[in-house]
Amino acid sequence: MIKNYFKIAWRNLWKNKVFSFINIVGLATGMCGAILIFTWVQNELSFDRFHKNADNLYKVWNRSYKDATGNIYTWDVSSAPIATELKQKYPEVKAVARVYWPTDRLFNYKDKSIMGNGLDVDPEFLSMFSFPMINGSKQALNDPKSIVLTQTFAKRIFGSDDPTDKILRINDNGNYKVAGVVKDPPVNTQFQFDYLVSIVPLVGTSEANNWSNSSFNTYVQLQPGTNVNALDKKIKGMITQHDPNLKFGIFLHPSTKWHLNSRFENGVAVGGAIETVRLLLGIAVLILLIACINFMNLTTAQSEKRGKEVGVRKVIGAGRLSIIKQFLTESILITAIAGVIAIALVQLVLPYFQELTGVKMFINYTDPYLWLAGCAFVLLTGLLAGSYPAFYLSSFRPVNVLKGLFKTKAQVINPRKFLVVTQFTVAIVLIIATIVIYQQINYVQSRDTGYVRNNLIEHPVTGTIGKNFEALKNDLINSGTAVAVSKTSMPVTLDASNGTGFNWGDMDPAHKNLNFTRFGTTGDFVKTFGFKLIAGRDIDFNKYPSDSSAVMMNEAALKVMGLKDPIGQTILSGTNKLTIVGVIKDFIIGSPSQDINPMLVFGNKYWSNSLTFRLDAHKPVSASLKQAEAIFKKYNPAYPFQYHFVDQAYAQKFKNEQRTGKIAFTFSCLTIIISCLGLFGLAAYMAESRAKEIGIRKVLGAGVANLMQLLTRDFVALVLVSVVIAAPIGWWFMNKWLQDFNYRIHISWTIFLYSGLAAVVISVVTVSYQAAKAALANPIKSIKTE
Repeated sequence: MIKNYFKIAWRNLWKNKVFSFINIVGLATGMCGAILIFTWVQNELSFDRFHKNADNLYKVWNRSYKDATGNIYTWDVSSAPIATELKQKYPEVKAVARVYWPTDRLFNYKDKSIMGNGLDVDPEFLSMFSFPMINGSKQALNDPKSIVLTQTFAKRIFGSDDPTDKILRINDNGNYKVAGVVKDPPVNTQFQFDYLVSIVPLVGTSEANNWSNSSFNTYVQLQPGTNVNALDKKIKGMITQHDPNLKFGIFLHPSTKWHLNSRFENGVAVGGAIETVRLLLGIAVLILLIACINFMNLTTAQSEKRGKEVGVRKVIGAGRLSIIKQFLTESILITAIAGVIAIALVQLVLPYFQELTGVKMFINYTDPYLWLAGCAFVLLTGLLAGSYPAFYLSSFRPVNVLKGLFKTKAQVINPRKFLVVTQFTVAIVLIIATIVIYQQINYVQSRDTGYVRNNLIEHPVTGTIGKNFEALKNDLINSGTAVAVSKTSMPVTLDASNGTGFNWGDMDPAHKNLNFTRFGTTGDFVKTFGFKLIAGRDIDFNKYPSDSSAVMMNEAALKVMGLKDPIGQTILSGTNKLTIVGVIKDFIIGSPSQDINPMLVFGNKYWSNSLTFRLDAHKPVSASLKQAEAIFKKYNPAYPFQYHFVDQAYAQKFKNEQRTGKIAFTFSCLTIIISCLGLFGLAAYMAESRAKEIGIRKVLGAGVANLMQLLTRDFVALVLVSVVIAAPIGWWFMNKWLQDFNYRIHISWTIFLYSGLAAVVISVVTVSYQAAKAALANPIKSIKTE
């Protein structure tokens, strides 16, 4: 019987080639979009879940007490002694590992010099986390002068030779023995590295007891069955117990939430990347649902043709259940064909989707569970798509059908119109979302950064750059390569250092916990970056040797501190007395979508990780970079010239929003395409059901333009209903999305106008073919039976 169902189903598909083609293309497109999203979601949900100890792994986070504004800050870097205290005094803690994020180092072996990016970790890192060893043991880092390489990095250095026990020279100043090789980290982990070295030399004696310097990520593995809430209460006041001036506590954040749930507001976890996962899951379901709606519309559009078939089957004894099975079989067959095409489409567009999401994904076709899930997916999609047509067509009364009395009735509201309205509502919401996202991106990109990004080059302070800085600076300027050079504590686009505990004048005691962004410079700060100096002067060690105790501030700091005449006033940082020498205009160092934090810029000759120089704008950039490379090679010969443009680094701040915009645009286009197929199906249905009416109107003198307007008007009405429904939904969702940005646009009514016009134009273009076809048809053929 099943064989017979499939045979009849195949004949019907072949008989109605055009409708079958549209059905299959619509389902295949929807299934392709859903499969891609489901693959991405699976990758996101699996982040750091492959570790054997995943359920007992936690990260130490800090939570401040409320400051004067009532804010509570959270951050995930901690001080070095926390790890020692947790391991020694709390039996619930099985293992602890500190991680210093990631560091570029130069590796020398024989005649090879290769840069690698890796992590400084405690020895227990390898036993806590599941990175399989190819060579060596989990105790490979017990020796502070040992190193563990990834498989790919080992091959880059040693080729096909066995790297075990070989000696590498790192940063041209230390020898390390290769004690192990691990498999390359998978893409679904936050730990991406070329090598691992012991963190012990980095911590040293100065950091081992320094509770105020939060520079490390600390991970703990708890004993199975530990009550985490009870442990959090025990360790909360650990830092304040050791240093009463530090008004913040620690808590543990589980590994299951590291990737997707690490956004905190006022000390409380409020989400994170999980919101994007939910959004895309919703889009996947909607795309699949819209594709199924197309199938329903296109199938029921042929209801009159299939009606006589149903009537004959019932007369010769077929029951309703048998007919339902027949139509569901057709649906599953079409879905199976669409599924095969969808897999081919997935392979074709996967590289683009990876670029779109910024995630490398791999579909393992050898996994039997994948095929089991695929078959279930096809079966469920087929049942969903075929359910309405099956129950609808099987309900026809054979007497009416065979007497020719059966005909579909034109209704103001019917399931097909409702489903098309649903389709276009979703499409218009996605159009609104795309417009809002791109307007927000453009709005933030046009924000004044507070400095001149053009021709600004950054280079990490590596090797001998620190000790040769003055000579290197002079050569860059004297050669005409650069017009200004400055060494800073970090890149100008990176907000990586914050601190509290500052005192000034008649400060309100509640401001003691006020959080400041901290920045350090060796001088020429204003000149190099092009900051606007509002008051005072720049830090300059050549003119003012005492500037090691000087500090500059931004406008936000001046405002919150309430200083009317700041130049010459002092700020206390612990026992250090700092003199305010300048005030600069606010500049963006963190997210361009957020408010600018109060900032203090310290004069410091030694706290420097980044060198920045401004190219001469009157010379070709390529020639200047070539000269700069030669100068850097002169003073830092062992290291490569690792420059990057500041404007490009700044552009990376918009990466997530741009990615969201591209995803919204891509899937809105996909939704529109699928929706247009559904509209085409409904147009075919209406042209079929009103063929005699159109023929009579044409005989009575109606023109082609009038007939096209008659048919098109109904569809425009459906789309306008969709616009009315979609506008408040789109406004609500996008207004909620914009709440994450302090610096944001206001949603204009023109967005809904443009979205509605786009939807109307698309619908008119889609149905115009069917309308023209019906209007141009020979009326004799449609009314000759009358």
